[in-house]
Formats: sequence, C-alpha cells, structure tokens
Amino acid sequence: MCRIYGSLGTRLTAEQMRGAGELMRHGGPDQQTAVRETAWALGSNRLAITDPQGGRQPFVLGDPDGDGAITVVYNGELYNHRQLRTRLERHGYRFPDRCDGSVLPALYHRYGDTFTDHLDGMYAVAVIDTRAEPRLLLATDHAGMKPLYYHYDRRGDALCFSSELPALLALPGVPRIPWEAGLDVYLTTRTPFGERTMIEGVMVLPPASTAVFTRRDGLRVHRRAAVPPPSPTALPHPPDSLEEAGAAVLRELRSAAGQLAEADAPLCAITSGGLDSGLVTALLAERVRPLHTFTIGYRGTWPFDERPFAREIADRHGTVHHQVEAGPRDFPALLGETVRHLGQPNADLITLSTLVLFRAVHRAGFKVAVTGDAADEAFGGYDRIRKAVAAGPAWARDYVNALAAAPLPLRERLYTDDYRAALRGVPSEHGRLRDLLHAPGRGRLDVITEFELTERLPAYHLRRVDHLSMASSVEVRLPYCQRSVTALASRLPDTTRVGDGRGKRALYAAAGGLLPSSVLRRPKQPFTLPVTAMLTGGSPLMEHAREVLSPAELKRDGRLDATAVGRLLDRQAGRPDDVTSLAVWSLLVHQRWLDQLDGLGTTSADPRASTGAGT
Repeated sequence: MCRIYGSLGTRLTAEQMRGAGELMRHGGPDQQTAVRETAWALGSNRLAITDPQGGRQPFVLGDPDGDGAITVVYNGELYNHRQLRTRLERHGYRFPDRCDGSVLPALYHRYGDTFTDHLDGMYAVAVIDTRAEPRLLLATDHAGMKPLYYHYDRRGDALCFSSELPALLALPGVPRIPWEAGLDVYLTTRTPFGERTMIEGVMVLPPASTAVFTRRDGLRVHRRAAVPPPSPTALPHPPDSLEEAGAAVLRELRSAAGQLAEADAPLCAITSGGLDSGLVTALLAERVRPLHTFTIGYRGTWPFDERPFAREIADRHGTVHHQVEAGPRDFPALLGETVRHLGQPNADLITLSTLVLFRAVHRAGFKVAVTGDAADEAFGGYDRIRKAVAAGPAWARDYVNALAAAPLPLRERLYTDDYRAALRGVPSEHGRLRDLLHAPGRGRLDVITEFELTERLPAYHLRRVDHLSMASSVEVRLPYCQRSVTALASRLPDTTRVGDGRGKRALYAAAGGLLPSSVLRRPKQPFTLPVTAMLTGGSPLMEHAREVLSPAELKRDGRLDATAVGRLLDRQAGRPDDVTSLAVWSLLVHQRWLDQLDGLGTTSADPRASTGAGT
C-alpha cells in the first residue's frame, strides 16, 4: 500500500517532488522514493504490507530488445500476485522479491494495456513506458478503492497525477480554483460523483478505467469492460430458496475473508455492531487468532450508540476488543483535519468518526484493517433502495432526492441571486442522475445496484475510507468489494436481496448462527455521527458552525445568502431536525474546505503531527 504521484510533460524539480511526497508521508511512512527524468517523474511513499523487506519502488523492467524501460509505481494490494508471479516465471521473467507490485512491469510487458484484466485486488497503477515515445498509463481497480486524481494541461501537453488532492495541488500548473457549479452539485449529492472534483480542471479517474497520455496524442480515458471473477462463483444456478442464497453468499464471503486475511503486517477488523461488519468479523475470527476488533462511540449519551452490539459480536467470537471514544468538544479541530485529508468536501456524517477510529488502530500497532463497507450497495441494504423497488413511476426522482445534503427548495433559498443566475442553463446534477437511473429494459434493482456501486460508492464512501485510513498509515481491505462477491450479489434474484420490507435478505440468511440474535433482529441503524442531537443551541458544534458560517465569511465566496443561512442555523438551534442538521453540517464542511483551499498543497497544511500518523 502506497501513495503515488508524478507527471509526464512537466519538468519537476527535486524540491517539488519532495513537497508532493511529504504531503502524503502519512500514507507511506516506511519508504519514500522518486525518479526524475527530463520529461517525466514518478514518486512513491510506501506503507510496507506485503514483503516489507522488498518492494522498493519504482519497479523497473528494461527492454531486452532495445533502449527504454517500463517503470511502475503502484498503490494497493494484489491478492493474486503469487499466481501471477508463477505464471510469469514460466515465461522467463525473474523477480527480485515477493512483493505484490513487483509483478506489474512484467505483466505490462507481456499483456500491454490489458494487463489489468489479470489483476485481482485494489490498485491505482502508473506506468511510464519509454521504449518508444514516452507514454504514461494510469489504471484504477474495478471498484475505485484506490483513488487517483489528475490534471491535464492541454496547452502545455502535460499530465500530473497523485493519490491525494493536496499533493496534486503541490505540483506546478495545477489550479486551485473552486468549480463554480460545485456547491450546487455537492448539496445535491453530498460530494461530487463521477470524474469531477470540487476544483476546476482537476479530475478523478473513475473505477475500472485506464488513461493513456502521450504528448503527441494527448489524453485518452476509457472504462474497461467487466472482467469475470478470478474464481468460479459459489452460485452455479439461481437459488431455489433464501437459505440456498444465504449459503452461497456465506461461502463466497468466507473465501474472500480468508484471502484478505493474508498480510505480512498486523491485521484487525472494524466492528460497528451491525450485520455487515459483524459478519466479516465472524469470518475473520475463523482465520486470525487473536483477532483484534475496533469500534467507536461518543462521550456522553447520544442516539445510535452501537458499542453494546459490537461488544456482543466481539465476545461471541473471542476477539480482543477496543472501544474508541470521541468527544464533541474535539469536533471543530477534527473537522479541519478531516477536510484537509479529504481534499474536497464530503458531507458523510461518519468522516470524523473514520479519522478518529483509524488513528486509534494505528496507535494500537495495526497496519491493516478489514471493514464491512459496500454491503449495502451490493446487497440492497439502504432504505431508499427498498422504497424505490416498491415505488411508482416517480421512483427515480425520489431516489435522487434521498441522496441530497439539502432538498432542492432549501438549496434554492440558500443561494444568492447571483449564484442562482449563474446556475441557469447549467445542466443539473439531479437531472443527470435521474437520467442514469432510467434504463429501459433493465430491472429496477439491477439499475440501482449498478448506480450505487459505480457512481456513489467510489465517490462518497471509498475515497473517504481510503484517505482517512491512510491518514494514519492504515490500509483498509474490503471483502464486499471483491469482484467475486459483487458478481455473486448481482446474480441473486431480486427477492433474495430486497423483499418483505427488508433489504440484504441473503446477507441476513448468511449470518444466521454466526451473529447474536440481538444484532440480526434489531432495526437497521446508521454507523454515524448523531449530528441532529449535537447541533443544538449552545453546543460546541453549533457555536463552531455559527463562527464558520458568519456573514463575513460567506460574503467572501458570494454563493450563499448569509441571511438565509442564519435562519437555517436558528431553526436547527430552536427546533432540531435531521434535514436541517444535515444541511448545516454540509455547509460547515464546505466552508471549512473553502477556507483551507489556498493552503492545500503546502506542507504547512499537513496535519500528521496531530493525527499520530507516520513514523
């Protein structure tokens, strides 16, 4: 697991490379390496997980038939690297170590741009091929677990890239201008989906994408066709019953958990107290002894406290359990750190919890954590999915509305006249997503699942998990994102995913006998920050919101109406409710990001000392 960065077409100085690398040192404290040539540069910060004594990047393969070389930097984990190494050795390739990334230059040399078809894992890869005209290839895994941001300068025929936004902004020529329509997009979906970021001219490579850049031909980005899972599915035919579906899911998850449990570094599990992470914990406990588990709660008495359920799961499976706590008075400082690491606004209420949780994992000595993220997307767990499946013709409109940080009427009231005018004629994100969900000839649940896995999950969840875990030098592994698991989920009949007023039916069937009945029978509960209860009159978080969202602060940007925002704050302070509190929280996150934008991309913005990350 690493942080990678570089460019083709931009002459980077040693100081510029060091600056970008230093901004991501938290994600790779074990080894920092970089190589610079006249027209290109590659850098890597390594978090040593597989073969800690080997794995020095960049990985290089010289061309035996002429001049030039294949040079690779890579972030991720390849779970099938042993099989790939054995296959490539049969073709005459030799390797200096048993690090997973060492196979990448040979794999590219043999298969060219389709080398990604052979990878099973999570990754962001950058290849510089100098055997002819220098070309830069960037590739992301099928789910988008390892983000890769880039800026393409068409006028200067140059492309820069990085695993994190602040490091990209440290490279010359990369703009830091807010995307004007970005505020409206952000309030529509809680973070930008697709290729856009909140910074004008800065993009993110989508899942399952390959980008190829040469100075002669420019940049070409394409989404790769789906590749079948690396092993036969556990479901050779449609299940005859919910029990059969659950048994197939359990077999596939047990196989995935066993594969992801292999690591040359200490490994733990994140156990929220719900079905998804609880089942992962149960399966890991079969392989890892002793298994350490971590959960988080908040000092004081708040709604949504899952600690008792997490403790029940831990006790049932004999894990060494760690309860992590955060206090509301810490939130203003934590919010600043969180926004810096994310590099752009994300209104997910779990962001602060994520940062605190992985900080504790790091301090306890663990480099790898396995989580239950993506189960809701793959198996139909969200209430909005259940409602959409049963709804009438307007289901797509209502579905997109459920994604918003602030409902459309509220958004329009919050904007200044000038910003409303600027948005006229700009295609709405609400409309784009609604059109995506209208796919004639396809089943509604299949369309929703694809949307959740390819649009929302990478942007809203996976980037948060990646950035806020690596902020504390922790690699996250995600069994529910394994291709074999998502492929199996897609083959299940609709009624084994969503039916009888409940989602994730096959997953509940898989967990029978493995989790306490209290966990299986309780209503679905978000693993989240109880922000409605915490954003009340006089609370530390509300006082911070009033300070950050003051008229003077809002006037500098000019897109939000200070009077309307003031009324929103007053309403939440006097009559707290979930819709208003989410809108306040989202505006707070956005303003903190705006305040920090000029400082992103400088080493003074790096909060490693306060997060406890690095060595």
